[in-house]
Amino acid sequence: MSDVSLAKTIENTTPTAEKTKIQPKEGFFLSRTKMNCRWTLRAAKGRWMVNISQQCSHGSIGLFVPPSPPLDPEKIRELQRFITLSKRLLVMTGAGISTESGIPDYRSEKVGLYARTDRKPIQHGDFLRSAPVRQRYWARNFVGWPRFSSLQPNPAHWALSNWERLGKLYWLVTQNVDALHTKAGSQRLTELHGCMHRVLCLNCGEQIPREVLQERFEALNPTWSAEAHGLAPDGDVFLTEEQVYSGYRFILTAREKKLPIAILNIGPTRSDDLACLKLDSRCGELLPLIDPC
Repeated sequence: MSDVSLAKTIENTTPTAEKTKIQPKEGFFLSRTKMNCRWTLRAAKGRWMVNISQQCSHGSIGLFVPPSPPLDPEKIRELQRFITLSKRLLVMTGAGISTESGIPDYRSEKVGLYARTDRKPIQHGDFLRSAPVRQRYWARNFVGWPRFSSLQPNPAHWALSNWERLGKLYWLVTQNVDALHTKAGSQRLTELHGCMHRVLCLNCGEQIPREVLQERFEALNPTWSAEAHGLAPDGDVFLTEEQVYSGYRFILTAREKKLPIAILNIGPTRSDDLACLKLDSRCGELLPLIDPC
């Protein structure tokens, strides 16, 4: 699955696509990013402007973003046309959009966690079955939480939030658990895999903010300290194969309903053959250039 998907949808908001000429009523788009921390976003007609220089993450910005070719002006025009023609635009994002905020993904060539380390995350089934496994997970999560929770949206998150505010973005679906879209102000949002900022008790079902759990950990372990060695995009828990690829089902549905798909991702995705437009660029560099009006 690539990292951001935008699509025009039918009335029930289910996306679809076909590899043909872009139609003026339906569409779907996927993308990935890298960020420059001093963006000013301005619509071509001067209808909105946001200075993002103080809103970007102060983490390791370029460390987790694969290299990409320079922006192609023709591709920018094609994406602009795609967005302009879309009336009910669905956007879907994956781990790559947050790499520019300092959160690594797993699979990016040379810079993803699998490429840089042999460490494997805890599997979800093991987490549910084993108290010692849960203890190990929460120990790592406890140490990493201060940095993970402090990371901020990058220009791609802010651009999508403004698209929503201006009425261009109909709905946003994310596979990420980092809450960066919420921090950027997105409200028409579905978090497919939940959010690391909310915690659910396996026994009674009570839900509390993750920050409250952190305070409990600190109170119960006042003398314990450790050093965090890197972050994971999904909170260090493996999902089932079906959940890791849950976003791909949106694209298959889009194709069945003959909705055009555009993909913005550094490197190939398994959805490329289903798209009418593919761009190998950074979301944080390209999306702010698009006029959503």
